[in-house]
This record gives sequence, C-alpha cells and structure tokens, in this order.
Amino acid sequence: MPSTAIVTGASSGIGECAARQLAERGMNLVIVARRKERLEKLKEEIEAKSKVKVEVLALDLSAEGAAERLYEATEGAGTEIEVLINNAGFGTQGQFADIPWSKSSEQMRLNIFSLTELTHRFLVKMKTRDRGYILNVASIGAYMPVAGYATYAAGKAFVRNFSEALAHELRRTSVRVCCLCPGPTETEFIDVAGQKISAVEKLAFMSADRCARIGLRALFGGRRLIVSGFLNTLMMFWLRFFPRRVITWGAALFMEK
Repeated sequence: MPSTAIVTGASSGIGECAARQLAERGMNLVIVARRKERLEKLKEEIEAKSKVKVEVLALDLSAEGAAERLYEATEGAGTEIEVLINNAGFGTQGQFADIPWSKSSEQMRLNIFSLTELTHRFLVKMKTRDRGYILNVASIGAYMPVAGYATYAAGKAFVRNFSEALAHELRRTSVRVCCLCPGPTETEFIDVAGQKISAVEKLAFMSADRCARIGLRALFGGRRLIVSGFLNTLMMFWLRFFPRRVITWGAALFMEK
C-alpha cells in the first residue's frame, strides 16, 4: 500500500509543488489549505496524472483546534501518515507597532504554534512505528533579525532551531526531521505580505518547484537543515562573520522598504 503524506499550505507555491512531487514518488496525499477550490483543482490534476489517492481538507490552521482536527481526520481515523510537510505560513510587512495585533497573532499561531502542535501529534505516532519524515519550512529570515518582518523572521528562527533540536533527539531512530530555509521564491508570499518589489528583483527569485525539490531531496536524504540554492547558502555562511548590528541594518535595507 502506498504511503500517505500530509502537505499543509498546498493551494499554491512550495506546498503545491511538494504535493505534486510526492505524488510523483507514488505517495497518497492529504492536501490542506483554506482555499478548497484550489485544493480540489490540484486533486483533479494529480489524480489524472498519477495513480495516487488525494484527500482534500479545507482548514484554517491558525484557528483554535484546527491542528487537532487535521490529526483526528487522518491518524485518528486510521490513516498512517509517513510524511508531514509543514509548509503553511505567511508574513506581513510593516513596522511591528503599526501592524494590527490580530494579524500578528494570526501569523504566529499559524507559523509557530500550529506547526509545533502538528509536529508533536504526528511525531508521537511516527516514533511508535519508528518510521517517518517531517519537513518544516522556515526561511533564510531565520538567520537574522529582519526589520519590517520582525515577528515573521523571529518565528522562522524558532522553526529552524526547533527542527534541528528534534533531529538531534531523533538521531537514534528512523524518524527524520529537516528544516527547509528558502530564499526569495516565486510564491504568493510577497503579495500576501504587502511588499512591493521591482521586476528586476523578481529575476533573482527561485521557482517554487525547484525549492520544493531541494527540500524533499534533503528530507529523504537525511539532512537536518537545507538552505535553498547555492547563493543563499553562501550568503547565510558569510553572515556569521558580520556583527549583528550590520546584519540587522542590511536586512532592513532590503526588506523594510
């Protein structure tokens, strides 16, 4: 019987591409996002091309109890989940004091608390079976303070550190946890965040398909952490040699405008 994977934030971007690539690997899917119409369209496209089964769950994972509902609809109902892709998330550009608290709170509930709860719920079962894979999607923002995206970058730093710590805790098991840190990627992130960028800046963006492929290759290859793309990896390496104030200034120069 084919294994089953959950992909959150599957209605677009990295999540959508990850779902397609997992289907190419022969995995059944549970795809999760708020936009049911997009999920249904993705389900039709995947099932028309592959022999896998795709289940659609329209959920707002920032809502109270949503992570538990996802668990109960899958593992709780007897569907063994071998792969969990925690991709759902968003950012909001602006000065922290100017962003409504309701928006910052929603962001942190989705990017941090929901991801952590889902990881815990499914990890317990994976450890019992001594088999499973979890990919947590962070950002290169996890490596630095980012003015204009203060709570988003701080949340992604949590995801990165949390994932690496779990990977170490699980080192003597057959459960693997990996953190993917994308750089600029062709997704809806910028539009949702409200940031304006030029056409020239967009030329530097990686495709969502390539980013997802990098993440999945790292996950199934046993990596604990992966930054998408050589230039992003090189930039994150060199950051360690600069003072924090310089890093904060540089990040603000590009992201605060």
